[in-house]
Amino acid sequence: MTDTSPLATPFPTMPLIAGAVPRIARARYKTWDRCDLTFVTLDEGTTVAGVTTQSRCPSPEVEWCRAALPQGHARSLIVNAGNSNAFTGHRGRAAVEAMAKQAAKHLHCQEEQVFLSSTGVIGVPLPIDKAEAGLTAAFTAEPCSWEEAAATIMTTDTFTKGAVATAVVDGKTVTLIGIIKGSGMIAPDMATMLGYIFTDAAVAHDYLQQCLSAANKRTFSCITVDSDTSTSDTVLAFATGKAGNARLTSADDDGADAFAAALEQVCRELSHLVVRDGEGASKFIEVSVTGASSDESAHRIALSIANSPLVKTAIAGEDANWGRVVMAVGKAGEPAERDLLSIRFGETIVAKGGLAVADYDEAPVAQHLKGDEISVGADLGLGKGRATVWTCDLTHGYISINADYRS
Repeated sequence: MTDTSPLATPFPTMPLIAGAVPRIARARYKTWDRCDLTFVTLDEGTTVAGVTTQSRCPSPEVEWCRAALPQGHARSLIVNAGNSNAFTGHRGRAAVEAMAKQAAKHLHCQEEQVFLSSTGVIGVPLPIDKAEAGLTAAFTAEPCSWEEAAATIMTTDTFTKGAVATAVVDGKTVTLIGIIKGSGMIAPDMATMLGYIFTDAAVAHDYLQQCLSAANKRTFSCITVDSDTSTSDTVLAFATGKAGNARLTSADDDGADAFAAALEQVCRELSHLVVRDGEGASKFIEVSVTGASSDESAHRIALSIANSPLVKTAIAGEDANWGRVVMAVGKAGEPAERDLLSIRFGETIVAKGGLAVADYDEAPVAQHLKGDEISVGADLGLGKGRATVWTCDLTHGYISINADYRS
């Protein structure tokens, strides 16, 4: 087991969500002595929304969720850890269908109301016998805590990740909780690895999807660990409707803005936790781009900076090598003008107008880079476009983890 990330944060106190009950079991997908199958039952009437990977090589679980999402309702969630079941052809699809059928029969629901995810090694078919035995054990297991569920979905993660928020909707306090796993192969175009949000709010499927898609754009799609997009990325949100509020159907409803803000808060906290557990990470990095020709352009430039191995290794070495940031801006393929560009570390502008700032004080920059939360900024001086993304540094630890990943 890899040592816990130095950027780890404690798992929050997480309340129960009426209508959503997690259970865990040992399917033994790998030779480890731990639970690796999570099964969450959801009461009738639960609505669902989701975002999935933009990879052109998605897992059959991702394809299953995509096909099931439009019908808008969910009765269960199954998550397998240790085997991604991706790139496994008809055998992988057969495993997904078998698990969905088994859970649907147990819950007396439609198979498309069963949502599935798997995470782990690519290219190894999920063993149906182990999956079915694990599910059978989960059916009769005692309910577990959300932290236990968060631990069960982990692979190379070094700590459990969760977030909580509340909102007042129609005079009722509704609760949102989320758990997530992710540490490497993180450069999502939609979401990151596997994340699940549960709320007791009553929310129509269409509006829940609208809120999740908007939150995703500003959170999960703004993080990167290593520039690699997973074949299995999935984030699902489930609303059980047990809080007793009038169902949210549009942004004009009472409390809709508060619910959307709480959902985005949970998504942001979860996305940041993934970066904090980036494989081998020692520093959490916020990259802000301003003055771009558009927000979209700013986002692409910010990701170019955040994904640069040279920028990430310089920060790992606490070296204020602003030339590498200039390089990353220049290679992004977006509008940029050398003599209008300025670069900062922390609050200190180190380069401006095409050259280094004369006689800038290096002391606060050096002190800033010794910390574990780093801020890098680039202003292009072209327009009003802006974006912020989050990443981590690149250390020897990343190589050590991934060189031995399949062993």
